[in-house]
Amino acid sequence: MLDDLKREVLKANLMLESEKLVRLTWGNVSGIDRDKGLFVIKPSGVPYSALEAGHLVVVDLEGKVVEGDLNPSSDTPTHLVLYREFEGIGGITHTHSVYATMFSQAGVELPCQGTTHADHFYGTVPVVRELTAEEVADDYETNTGLAIAECFRDRNISPLEMPACFQKYHAPFTWGKNAVDSVKNSVALEVCAKMGLGTWQLNANQQGIPAHILNKHYLRKHGPGAYYGQKS
Repeated sequence: MLDDLKREVLKANLMLESEKLVRLTWGNVSGIDRDKGLFVIKPSGVPYSALEAGHLVVVDLEGKVVEGDLNPSSDTPTHLVLYREFEGIGGITHTHSVYATMFSQAGVELPCQGTTHADHFYGTVPVVRELTAEEVADDYETNTGLAIAECFRDRNISPLEMPACFQKYHAPFTWGKNAVDSVKNSVALEVCAKMGLGTWQLNANQQGIPAHILNKHYLRKHGPGAYYGQKS
């Protein structure tokens, strides 16, 4: 079942190590088949060095495992909520990459400081509020997803234009058009977080990129008139 999607999700999960976004088993990637209403996700706690396509778990949008002998990632309920709430996304990545996690733990948003950021994220990467004690006790992972969706809804942020967030006291989540694309956004987020910290160390008064440069760099890659790259 979903053999092509499994191969893609396996590739995406292995990218977490090759791109140095994870240590130990701190992370997971999933990808969804919208037509079938099923997503594929990494199993919980399996080392990347041992991970194979046959280990991946298929889950429906009610949270039921429909294929797989291993337990799915403990973050599966978060992925489930995001797939339900953000209908345009096709893949989700969660890491504890060092610099992006520093922003999450500090509860500090990452404004767009330059064109590297603008190429991937249309504005400030938001911090999602911490969960309450009741939310943690009730259903930690589901409520993590609901808090992310709440943040984007309440602040009127497009998840397609801003495919990333910092979960306060936790770590970053990114998403994209497919599983591999979501990992690329995690790579970009980690690099931009490192650049952002260094920028403030060099110039604590840096106020962010001017809007006209932000718009140009984002829209030349993502807008209806985008001209970056090659035509498919």
